[in-house]
Amino acid sequence: MQQTPTYKERSRTFLVKAREELAAGDLEQASEKAWASAALMVKAWADQRGILHEKHSHLFNVVHDLARQTNDQQLRRLFHVASNLHGNFCENTFDPQAVNEGIDDVEMFMERMENLL
Repeated sequence: MQQTPTYKERSRTFLVKAREELAAGDLEQASEKAWASAALMVKAWADQRGILHEKHSHLFNVVHDLARQTNDQQLRRLFHVASNLHGNFCENTFDPQAVNEGIDDVEMFMERMENLL
């Protein structure tokens, strides 16, 4: 059963929540919600095409393949920023500006991905 619309909707919701958490000063949660936003958008794209997307490695493979197919290496770079935010959830070492800039990059990633859906 395809989950593409659900993944897309949840992706957008998590981006809004990331901004809210950032405004509230919770950098860990802002980081994790931004990562979730990017990951769910990749899941939407993969799900639409019947591509495996259950593991982190699947998500990275999808993005790397998509970047090659579209000749848009920014996709790969922006997804790695999202992954770094996921790491910040565990380590909590980023300052507010770094998290804000990361969320901006995730938003750019999502826009690019939505154009490909």
